[in-house]
Amino acid sequence: MSSLKFTEDHEWVLITGTTARVGITAYAQEQLGDVVFVDLPTVGAKFAKGKEAAVVESVKAASDIYAPVSGTISAVNDALPDDPSLVNTDPQGDGWFFELTLADASELDGLMDEAAYQAHIGA
Repeated sequence: MSSLKFTEDHEWVLITGTTARVGITAYAQEQLGDVVFVDLPTVGAKFAKGKEAAVVESVKAASDIYAPVSGTISAVNDALPDDPSLVNTDPQGDGWFFELTLADASELDGLMDEAAYQAHIGA
């Protein structure tokens, strides 16, 4: 069973078992504009919750992508470096950034569900 959570920094987190897949929300990609570059973390790298894990650059700005929970990078989206526009065309699908193996599942409790996130962005 999977569950979808969101951060205040406009990242989505799809949790399946002990794996968290991370990307940016449709709202975030709309704010960024056309994405032209993505810098992904290295598989095996460890991140604490809230630490910079990736970078996304658009024609408007560069933005950090933070680890929404602590864990070890178990996979990265190898399609993004060659086609960063996937972040624009499918931000909550094929435009995902990385997967983490959770270090502390209790950190998920601090994330928002979809209704809370929609309220956060004023939708």
